[in-house]
Amino acid sequence: MIFAISCSSSKNRNPKELFINAGEEPKTIDPTLSGNDFVYPRHVFETLITKDKEGNLQAGACESWNISDDGLVYTFNLRTNAKWSDGKNVVANDFVYALQRAANPLSGAEYTSFVEYIKNAVKILSSELPVEQLGVKAIDDYTLEITLEAPTGYFLDILTYPIFAPVRKDIIEQYGDQWSLSPESYIGNGAFVMTERNPDEKIVVVKNTNYWNKDNIVPEKITFVMMKDATLALAGIKDGSLDFSVYIIEQDLEKLKSEGIVNIAPYFSTVAFGINATNEVLKDTRIRKALSLAIDRNYIVENVVPTSKSPTSAWVPVGAYDVKGDFRENGGEYIDLSKEAYSNNVEMAKQLMAEAGYTNGDGFPVLEYKTTADLVYIQVAEAIQQMWKENLGVDLQISSMEWAAYQQMRSEKNYQLIRTLWIGDYSDPMTFLENYLSYRSQNTAGYSNKQFDNYIEAARNTANQEIRMKAMHEAEKILIAEDNLLIPIYNPSNPTLVSKRLKDYVLTPLQEYQFHYAYLE
Repeated sequence: MIFAISCSSSKNRNPKELFINAGEEPKTIDPTLSGNDFVYPRHVFETLITKDKEGNLQAGACESWNISDDGLVYTFNLRTNAKWSDGKNVVANDFVYALQRAANPLSGAEYTSFVEYIKNAVKILSSELPVEQLGVKAIDDYTLEITLEAPTGYFLDILTYPIFAPVRKDIIEQYGDQWSLSPESYIGNGAFVMTERNPDEKIVVVKNTNYWNKDNIVPEKITFVMMKDATLALAGIKDGSLDFSVYIIEQDLEKLKSEGIVNIAPYFSTVAFGINATNEVLKDTRIRKALSLAIDRNYIVENVVPTSKSPTSAWVPVGAYDVKGDFRENGGEYIDLSKEAYSNNVEMAKQLMAEAGYTNGDGFPVLEYKTTADLVYIQVAEAIQQMWKENLGVDLQISSMEWAAYQQMRSEKNYQLIRTLWIGDYSDPMTFLENYLSYRSQNTAGYSNKQFDNYIEAARNTANQEIRMKAMHEAEKILIAEDNLLIPIYNPSNPTLVSKRLKDYVLTPLQEYQFHYAYLE
């Protein structure tokens, strides 16, 4: 890829024009359907609730809101001066249409877990009720009412996600599933408007002159480049043609830190090996447990991923609330992760494999692990490959692929073991656990455990924090300690390349990138 600005002119760049590498070509930038690539809809669309620079909730497309005494009914008073980028007024029915579209089981929306909090959504998603019975309605053009199934203390937090952004019915009916591919039809209500989209190359946005809060938006133009090559990204940062990159060569971290061009942010996240619960070879939980016990997580954290925060054998990371204190700190680990315990863990793993009929790995088939093409995940897999071979006699084949192919493979459950990375969407354990409900669209592991479902549903249907947290501790125990559906490995940090000139960008532990107020010094 060649940047539009040359090295010689980079110092004279407009300080309000940014070049951002936010990752490779997104699967979709449709706010209703998007499951990962939120940076684009976050800049082109505005949800009812947004976050300020410090991560505090604030009014977005609404001026104010009220919550009923029982915590079930949310009433939003929309801004009467809010407009779409083509000048039309933003009205309550735009939100109604967007949410009904998200709840439609035929839509293919990935973040339906958030919609499930709305009354009747679960039954609509399972085709038991029509979308018209979703608990959302327009009282008038500028008053929106959302009714929940149960009180949900973090509902305002999840309203900041793109699936709750309004979309235009007339646009989508005219252009169908192609509407988000062209600047002419990608009409938003947010701070920026898309002016150019070249697949696998770039997405360009400029300040939306029809945005109600345009005077407080700093960048005049942002070019999001699709750059997978971390070496090329580093060159762009150094020569001044790139301002920010999510891709970084982690082995060069200390050198980059000394040069002042890397930011290591906290990360509410866990990296794991995911297991396909429907795979015949891995249906035996003794084998799953053995594979987990045989991993030296301390070695991986110290030698393979030095930017990671800590090794882990649990799924919910530090940073999630409990009734008192931290959910992870209260729940502890499921495996003794002390360095002294590793040899004993390996012996237990060998015993479990023998009980399953595979002493020293004899007769056990070759396993296949599928991951994205990111070097760090391949290197982690190679380390585990060696550990399993040496300790259990188990062979592991590693296959890597580009992001789009990886997402397709995962959705089709076409794997045995898969790179699994989850970043929390809000500071509650539920964000890590609800994806494994048997009926969830994001449950791409084929996992089904009625007891797990019951605990999660109990936690979702009560406002009593003691009941909620106890249920989620029990649910995680089933998922990790009993069924061993996931093999958690480590909690990562989030290193990014950042130009010394870039100021006032926002990067949260939830991996929310925001450049609404950013500029070059």
